[in-house]
Amino acid sequence: MNLSSAGAPLLARYDLETAARTLRPEALSERKINMWRYHEVLPAPSPASIVSLGEGMTPLLETPRLGSLLGLSQLYVKDEGANPTGSFKARGMSAALTMARLFGADKVVVPTAGNAGGAAAAYASRAGIEAHIFVPADAPSVHKAECALAGAFVTEVRGTIYHCGTIAAQGRLLNGWFDLSTFREPYRAEGKKTMAFELFEQLNGELPDVIVYPTGGGTGLVAMWKAFGEMEALGWIGSVRPRMISVQAQGCAPLLKAFEEGCSEAELWENPTTKVPGLRAPKVLADSLCLAAIRESGGVVVAVSDEAIFSAQREAGGACGLLLCPEGAACIAALRVARERGVVSADERIIVFNTATALKYVDLINAECPIVDPLSEEEVG
Repeated sequence: MNLSSAGAPLLARYDLETAARTLRPEALSERKINMWRYHEVLPAPSPASIVSLGEGMTPLLETPRLGSLLGLSQLYVKDEGANPTGSFKARGMSAALTMARLFGADKVVVPTAGNAGGAAAAYASRAGIEAHIFVPADAPSVHKAECALAGAFVTEVRGTIYHCGTIAAQGRLLNGWFDLSTFREPYRAEGKKTMAFELFEQLNGELPDVIVYPTGGGTGLVAMWKAFGEMEALGWIGSVRPRMISVQAQGCAPLLKAFEEGCSEAELWENPTTKVPGLRAPKVLADSLCLAAIRESGGVVVAVSDEAIFSAQREAGGACGLLLCPEGAACIAALRVARERGVVSADERIIVFNTATALKYVDLINAECPIVDPLSEEEVG
């Protein structure tokens, strides 16, 4: 299934009372080190049905030097760039392609700013399914190459991911392709919610005070909020939740506008100007779910400039050696704003999600280096 009859996203539900009998924190040490270790609250009906490349259980790294620069004593980065396709999209596509294959889909379509397309191509290939990817023409070239190398049919679109989505929808109607667009099927969110379960494990049975998350389509934000509810029903946690700070670019901030105006839905953001691919999402299908999660958690939405984002990217690399993607760097820039506004405190435990490796954005990185000639024998001597 794709959307509900009302045109809204569908969310998967589970028999959590039954799941709680076997899905216990102490039982996890015996399980495989990937996201399917939480199989009781994931959609695959059997181990044999799972389409996997080893996704999940990405590092949670303390970053004291970077935290010191921001005036924060407990800053961590969850590095999703360590996933098989270099981004957190691997989680969602593992679950989505598992179920697409189970339900008999032989062709899928995805509009993408880059990372979702690469993951969809890889997992579709793994599942033996044909993938059609529509990507903005100005998206980083490495994303297009990644899709092509995995055997997908890649089409460039002169426009934004919104326009890619329109074309993908036409392909769905005309060609019978199954649509894997953000929130147009229930299972990508299921894969991404495992980020929250991993945080609980990696923090030794606790949750952070604050989660800072870059928000384009919003799947990860909504998925983790859903996971916290399931964790409470499983008896893992109580009612206390982390505050969710949603990060957008000033050049495309539909959620910020809706949040500040007290709206439950976000309007289409006309003519987005940000250069950050994952934040250039002018229309958020799950806008009401995103806004509800932010408000219910006591969180906020912060928008930052492209200049601040790319500056933070270099700052983070120099301070802690992490190759943050622009979307992850946007969280660092937003944290500086949040700290100045008193939204976060110096001693709170804060998790930033780096949603992909910076190596997938080489087109956007100015890495000019000095050039010298080889030393002559005389100079060596």
